[in-house]
Amino acid sequence: MARQRSTGSTATGEAPLELSRLSRRAFSTLAGTTVLGLALGGSVSSQALPRSGARGPVPTGPPPGPPGADGQRHHVTLDRYSLLVDGRRLALWSGEMHPFRLPSPSLWRDVLQKMRAYGYNAVSARLAWNLHSPAPGEYDFTGVRDLDLFLRTAAETRMYVVLDPGPYIGADVDAGGLPGWLTATGADARTADPAYLRHADEWLSRVNAVAARHQYTRGTGTLLLYRLDAPHRAQRAHLREKVRADGIDVPFLPADGPVARGEAERTRDAAEARRVHLAHLADGVTLHQVHTAFGGTSWGWLPAPSAPDPTYDPTAGIDEARRPTDRTAPLHQLGQLLRNVPDFTRLDEAAEVRAADARLRVRHLVNRDTGTHAYVVRNDSAADVTSKLPMGGTDVEVTVPGRDAKLFATGLHLGAGRKLAYSTLQPMLSMSVGKLDIAAFVGRAGEMAHLVLDCPHEPWPTRLDKEAAWAYDRGKLHVTVELAEDRLTRLRIRSGKTDRTMILLLADDAASLRLWPYETPSGRVLVHGPALLRDAALDGHTIRLTGDTVEECGLEVWAPPGITDVTWNGSRLNTSLGRAHSLYATRALPGVPELVLPALDGWRRRAENPESRPGYDDSGWTAADRRTSFSTTPVPDGQPVLFADDYGFHYGDVWYRGRLTGAAGLESVSLSCGTGARGLVMAWLDGEPLGTHRVDDEGDGRGAWTATARFRLPDGLREARRRRPDAGDSSVLSVLVRGTRHDQDDYRAARGLISAAFEGAAPKVRWRIQGAAAPDPVRGPLNNGGLYGERHGWHLPGYDDAGWEPVPSPGGDRRQGVVWYRTTFRLDVPPDVDASVGLVLDGDPGRFQRAQLFLNGWNMGEYAADRTGTPWTFVLPNGILRTRAAANTLALAVLADGEAQSGPGTVRLELLGGAAGGVPVEPVASPGRRR
Repeated sequence: MARQRSTGSTATGEAPLELSRLSRRAFSTLAGTTVLGLALGGSVSSQALPRSGARGPVPTGPPPGPPGADGQRHHVTLDRYSLLVDGRRLALWSGEMHPFRLPSPSLWRDVLQKMRAYGYNAVSARLAWNLHSPAPGEYDFTGVRDLDLFLRTAAETRMYVVLDPGPYIGADVDAGGLPGWLTATGADARTADPAYLRHADEWLSRVNAVAARHQYTRGTGTLLLYRLDAPHRAQRAHLREKVRADGIDVPFLPADGPVARGEAERTRDAAEARRVHLAHLADGVTLHQVHTAFGGTSWGWLPAPSAPDPTYDPTAGIDEARRPTDRTAPLHQLGQLLRNVPDFTRLDEAAEVRAADARLRVRHLVNRDTGTHAYVVRNDSAADVTSKLPMGGTDVEVTVPGRDAKLFATGLHLGAGRKLAYSTLQPMLSMSVGKLDIAAFVGRAGEMAHLVLDCPHEPWPTRLDKEAAWAYDRGKLHVTVELAEDRLTRLRIRSGKTDRTMILLLADDAASLRLWPYETPSGRVLVHGPALLRDAALDGHTIRLTGDTVEECGLEVWAPPGITDVTWNGSRLNTSLGRAHSLYATRALPGVPELVLPALDGWRRRAENPESRPGYDDSGWTAADRRTSFSTTPVPDGQPVLFADDYGFHYGDVWYRGRLTGAAGLESVSLSCGTGARGLVMAWLDGEPLGTHRVDDEGDGRGAWTATARFRLPDGLREARRRRPDAGDSSVLSVLVRGTRHDQDDYRAARGLISAAFEGAAPKVRWRIQGAAAPDPVRGPLNNGGLYGERHGWHLPGYDDAGWEPVPSPGGDRRQGVVWYRTTFRLDVPPDVDASVGLVLDGDPGRFQRAQLFLNGWNMGEYAADRTGTPWTFVLPNGILRTRAAANTLALAVLADGEAQSGPGTVRLELLGGAAGGVPVEPVASPGRRR
């Protein structure tokens, strides 16, 4: 579902002007003709007018070059149309990526390079406070939390950064990113509560100490915009003042200013992605936010109850395994258009245009500087619609697929003396390379495309691919092409009146994903062929290209004059000069070699949960005897506080042991709990299992998931207690609660046990509680829960499991409780291959399937398919996964309900994708068990 957000609330609390409801002409009257001297969020820039000092809106012109830490001060302002960077218009095409969802810092470079190649010029990065802060006053910005490294990497990959440190970020993160310890402080988050603001200030101080060193305004990085969670005016004023006092001078986002901002939520498919983002363009948006550019993994206990699966966003343009998805093509095309065609950064509403078929809705816009007209045509019906559409004085027959959209243009200048009259294709880029003017247009495979150029002097077209046909008539060159699947059609156009040659490129979606424009300090280049272009550098007569291939493919390069040689990933290629004035490799680039993954065998098994036995020593556990709590959940009358957060146990499984006095005659136990999604309660009395209660189906869909688990004592246990009433008078009730995830909206709702009730007896109960041990110093506070094996290092590399029982595969137990399985495996991936590997749990509908997966001690998430047996693939990030002839330790903590067989069934490795190329990957620190 798309969400259009033009402005935030005003500084006075009055309702903001919404650009979607206000015409451009009316807004122009309100705003005046001068550049507004307001940076986003109300901060005042030191330079509100363009460098020339001329009055009036900054005219359309070349965008600023790719950013970097160049040591030069830069001015960032905005007027009613767009951001202005050093007086040049910038259409921001930002994709959201959460560094914490890729716990392998080397791969940040991989994803940022892919984003840049796919047309993004900015990355929007959220920070999860809870991952950095295990306790009040404690902060960690090392390892997978290294913000300084991420910002340096963004600058090195020439990407602007929109930083969002929260303090609350939402993003389907536990408590919206608020730290677990905040639940027990009484602070009222996301308000002007002084207690909360003190903690928020401390967090922002730590973030800003890093961020201030990477601001684009100072030339020390590429941090361009800063986003704050401040829903209330008083809180917003406080946090803005705080951030400015910390030395952050880049503009704020969101804005009370005039620039329309468009942020799209998850889209179902490529057609919806195109429809949503083109609608934003039609609304005058030039601050585009793509949610989400890279999906990533909600590893450990990171996910919120609303999205408990490890895979964060399966609809992202770049998926969890770092592969492009079907949404990548429309995002790539529009990103390249906004980056390479400046006409679309200053558009006004134009005269109404209607298609002959009313099922097509048309938005008509114009750039009054250049005369370019844009037509966003949307088809909300299920059927493809072909209709006449008035464009540039001509009724043009266009076809828009069902529930899709298209962008058409007229009057677009494409180089020396040539202008687009109209086209049934969408423009993707227009650029100059030496004496070449190159324009690319895109459509759907199988489409018969029609493109018309205004050519005042008769051109000399040359067909370079057989699909193209043309005719010249009365100053117009008509080009027709049937677009083929994954095929680029080229047309060369010359004229005796200019020494500039035009290269026209026509592509379908698949072919467009092999077109890579790149801007170097010495000029622009365009590359066609490989699966990815990471970098291009001009070195004397040589252009040095780095990138990825998946299959064998050709390589074609348009480069500035004087470039005669080409290298690919360091190897020199034999090239020839083609008729399209391009250098092309005479031999295909090789694809990725076949990779064979090992079978997973050598499993060892050990059961745990000694906590369920009556004689277990729990004297070191915390006494649960508090009487008051800051939780929003009321403390039950006459009972102690049992909420896990009040005793410092915020993530993962929590154990309770209650010593019952006066329990003779006990018939049943009722346990009220709060768990979050996929909650689970297991109970034992004097070591005898009472049963397992699932909370899944009792959630309200918003994260509440509270339930009462009622356990009737088994007939055999009740009979034994009746025969020995003295022994039954004193008992031990052991309870394991899983799923203590915090809701994003009500983060202080109780997690763990809430209360206990008994039938047949009224025992007195003394409770003790145990959760996770001290936070892992490397993996962080969200890695571990309170299982016995976790507290004793069974998940860590180097743990001695030689005494464990050998088994052929994990699973099969019926005993209620927890069973661990461990194995090791080795991979030997060639150093020049980027292999994305997944662990597949095939599932079995007849089993009780709950398992926590640990790779080299890193908690990669929970497998939960209790009823469905749905297979699940865990993506194993390289860096945590050792791929270069090194051992990996895999551990599964499997829960059994005491009835069905437990375990995931078959467990196997699967190659999710591979590429020849990639980036160097450093092993992520994965310390083993300390002896």
